[in-house]
Amino acid sequence: MSKYIKYIVLSCVAMVTSLTDSYAQNMPERGLVRKGNRQFSNQRYEQSADSYQQALVYDSTSFAAKYNLGNAMFRTERYDRAEQLLTATAADSLQSATDRAEAYFNLGNAQFAQQKLQEALQSYRRSLTLNPDDMEAKYNYAYTKKLLEQQQNQNQQQNQNQDQNQDQNNQNDQNQDNQNQDQNQDNQNDQNQDQQNNNQNQDNKDNQNNQNNQNNQDDKQNQQGQQPPRSGMSEQQQQQLLNAIQAQEDKTQEKLDEKAKGVIIKGRKNW
Repeated sequence: MSKYIKYIVLSCVAMVTSLTDSYAQNMPERGLVRKGNRQFSNQRYEQSADSYQQALVYDSTSFAAKYNLGNAMFRTERYDRAEQLLTATAADSLQSATDRAEAYFNLGNAQFAQQKLQEALQSYRRSLTLNPDDMEAKYNYAYTKKLLEQQQNQNQQQNQNQDQNQDQNNQNDQNQDNQNQDQNQDNQNDQNQDQQNNNQNQDNKDNQNNQNNQNNQDDKQNQQGQQPPRSGMSEQQQQQLLNAIQAQEDKTQEKLDEKAKGVIIKGRKNW
C-alpha cells in the first residue's frame, strides 16, 4: 500500500514539474522577473536590470518588470530613466491602489534625487492619496515641503538683495550723473568765465590800443606843432632867414635906389 502511495506522490511531483516547465515556457517574463528579483536582493542591480529588460522583451506591458526595472535604475543612479519608468507604472490605472502608491513613492524619490523638489512633493502627495497610512511617504512629503519653503525664502531674500543692489546701483548711477552734470556745469561756467576774461582782456587791449593810438595821434599832432619845417630849420632860423631876406631886399632896394641916384655899387666877388 505504501509503495502504491509513493508512486502516486512521484506522479504528482512529475505532473507539477511538467506544469511548471510548461508555464515557464508559455510566460518566460515571469521567470525573468523572479531572476531579477533574486539579483536585486543580492544588490546585483546591473544584472537585475538586464533580467527585467529581457522580461519586457517578452511582455512590454508587464507592470512588475517595468516597476522593478525603475527601481534598479534608481539604484544605479540613472534617475532620469527611473523617473520615466516609474511615471508609466504609477499612471497604470489597472493596478491596485497599493501598487500605484508604491510607484508614486519611488517616483518621488527619483525626482528628489534630481533636485526636482516641486515634482517630488506632488508624487509623495499622490502616494498618500492612494495610501494615507504610509508613514515614510508622510515623512518624505513633510521633509520635501520644508526644503521647498527654505528654498523659496532664500530665493525671496536673494531677490530682495538683488533689488536692493539694483536700487543702490541706480542711486549710484544717478549720483554719478548728477556729479557729471555738476562737473559739466562747472566746466561750462569756467569756459564762460574764461570767455568773459578773454573778452575783458580784448576790451582792455582794444582800449589800450585806442589809448595808445590816441596818445600817438596826440604826440604826432604835438610833434607836428613842434617839429621843424621841411627845410630842416627851426622857427628861429626861419625867422632869421626871413629877416635876412628882408634885409637883403632892403639892401637891394637901397642899391636900386642908389643906382637910381648914380651911386656905383661895388661888387664883393666875381661870379
